[in-house]
Amino acid sequence: MTLRTSIAAATACAALATAFAAVSARAGGDLVAFPENYATGVLYTTVDRADNKQYRELYVSPRTAVEAAKKGEPLPSGTVLTLVQYAAKLDAQGNPEKDANGRFIKTNIIAYTVMEKRTGWGKEYPDNIRNGEWEYQAFKADKTPNTAANLTACFTCHKPLDARLDFVFSYDKLKAAP
Repeated sequence: MTLRTSIAAATACAALATAFAAVSARAGGDLVAFPENYATGVLYTTVDRADNKQYRELYVSPRTAVEAAKKGEPLPSGTVLTLVQYAAKLDAQGNPEKDANGRFIKTNIIAYTVMEKRTGWGKEYPDNIRNGEWEYQAFKADKTPNTAANLTACFTCHKPLDARLDFVFSYDKLKAAP
C-alpha cells in the first residue's frame, strides 16, 4: 500500500468515525422530551432486576399503542414507552427485600428511560443501528436529560428486535395489557 493510499484510507476512516460520532451524539437527546404525563398512560408490566437491584415499571401512551400490539401491528406514531427505575429496598446484607407477593419493594426513583416513535424519525441513522422511527432518551431522577447516557447503546440493544416486534423488548407484555 502506498503512502498516498494509506493517507486516503485513514482520512476516509476518520470521516466515517466523525460522522458516526455525530449521529451517536445526537441520538434521541434533542427529540425526546420528558413525558410529564407518563403515569396517566397504561402501566403494562413491572420487572424485578436482581442484577442491579432495581424495581421497574413500564408505561405506554397512548392507549392505541396497546390496541395495535394486541393486533400484532406496529405501534403508532406518537407512542411513548417510559421505563421508571426504582431502587429496591435492601436488607442488612444488601439483598433486595420482597413483599408478600415475592416482588421487590420499590423505594426512590433513580432514573427514567424513554422510547418515543414519530413519523420520519430515524432517517439519519445508518441501517446497522436504525430502529425504525424510534428515538431514545435517558433522564435523571429529577427529570432532566442524562447527558452521560450512551444512547447509541439503546439503538444497538434494540436493533435485533427488528420491525417484527417494533424494536420493543416488552411487545408481548403490551399485547397482554389490560
